[in-house]
Amino acid sequence: MQFTDLGLAEPLLRAVREQGYDTPTPIQVQAIPVVLQGGDLMGGAQTGTGKTAGFTLPMLHRLASQPQKKDAKGRVAIRALILTPTRELAAQVEESVRTYGKYLPLTSMVMFGGVGMQPQVDKLRRGVDILVATPGRLLDHHQQRTLDLSHVEIFVLDEADRMLDMGFIHDIKKVLAALPAKKQSLLFSATFSDEIKALADKLLNQPVLIEVARRNQTAETIAQKVHPVGRERKKDLLAHLIKQGDWHQVLVFTRMKHGANRLTEFLNEQGISAMAIHGNKSQGARTKALADFKTNDLQVLVATDIAARGIDIDMLPHVVNFELPNIPEDYVHRIGRTGRAGATGEAISLVCLDEEIFLRDIERLIKRPIPSEVVPGFEPPAGERAEPIVLGRMTIGVGGTRRNAGGGGGGGGRGGRPGGGGGRGASAPGRSGSGGGGGGGAPRRDGGRPATAGPGSRSGGGGGGAGRGPGGGTGGPRR
Repeated sequence: MQFTDLGLAEPLLRAVREQGYDTPTPIQVQAIPVVLQGGDLMGGAQTGTGKTAGFTLPMLHRLASQPQKKDAKGRVAIRALILTPTRELAAQVEESVRTYGKYLPLTSMVMFGGVGMQPQVDKLRRGVDILVATPGRLLDHHQQRTLDLSHVEIFVLDEADRMLDMGFIHDIKKVLAALPAKKQSLLFSATFSDEIKALADKLLNQPVLIEVARRNQTAETIAQKVHPVGRERKKDLLAHLIKQGDWHQVLVFTRMKHGANRLTEFLNEQGISAMAIHGNKSQGARTKALADFKTNDLQVLVATDIAARGIDIDMLPHVVNFELPNIPEDYVHRIGRTGRAGATGEAISLVCLDEEIFLRDIERLIKRPIPSEVVPGFEPPAGERAEPIVLGRMTIGVGGTRRNAGGGGGGGGRGGRPGGGGGRGASAPGRSGSGGGGGGGAPRRDGGRPATAGPGSRSGGGGGGAGRGPGGGTGGPRR
């Protein structure tokens, strides 16, 4: 089947051809006709399958076939809203909207936190047909009445599972309450947990279910490998692999922000150009790092999991897990940055003795062992013993035990800044740990993890709340 067989308007087909695409991916073949017909859709596809075009192309077709609407102030009304969990993903999706809609008389904009609101207000005043946003900043604008969502005809919830992982469920419900009851709704998620199904029941009306790959499975186009190594030799091994393999574009994942910063400094000292991208970086720094990486002006991009689903780079050859994630699903999303749209890629994990529990969890999730190969000269020390891994206030003990560690309450926000999130209640999967109360204060948020208050909290402080699953929740009630 070709794109020309899907019933899309000629201006869209012209834009698709300019991008070098002729044949749609399986998710596009199944999703585009459903969206064109106006039905609700629940789509499950592993990352890199082309789902963004699967909803943007038919959405653009439907909007272009109808006249623009005006809101109460006479502006072009927002007719489509796409909600994403991270800033990077929002920017990426809006770029796709502009790319495929370049020959259509439709306007779009992206909206997220970490940048000033006034430029966004100015764009909204001029009117836009399609809005791509992160939940926190969207609600900021809605509360300040700088936008009108009452004319939305198509609503897309992208990366729904990541939304829930980041604690956005309450924000999503607030957004849904602001939207018209009658609309076309599309929900996309890499995994379908009970929470996702419950959300779909509230959002979707007799949806068509499309699932193009088994859940939590990695693409066959990705060659996966584990390199066992001593914990103190990881940085040296990474530099060795990059230099010996003559790698020019490598995405490296760490668990913690400070670890990303330290690794970036080390690589630059070794003559390897590297920059870090994580939640503590300014939006300008994040945008520049990603732009330089995409154009090959930057050799290595070191990222935390905030970037695991927000980076779309054509033909990215290498992804390295410098540290394995403690949540096995994140492994699937991390390595899904390579091997996209049928291309091949390589995913390498540097694993020390401390991380064997994480490796077992990942292999159990993907239902396959990952080949292991020791790099000569970097053999794990014979006498090395496993040590606990500290993740914020959670400790992963030797042998896989997860120790409860109640978090302290966050401070109250003021002056328009978010209140502090509650301490994360660490626990074994399915058991509640003791989480600290979240701080109150002004409820403004950016595209990262929202400020969350524990039960009984008031402005300026909060009470304790039950933790949630591996890694704990954010001081709120157990979801």
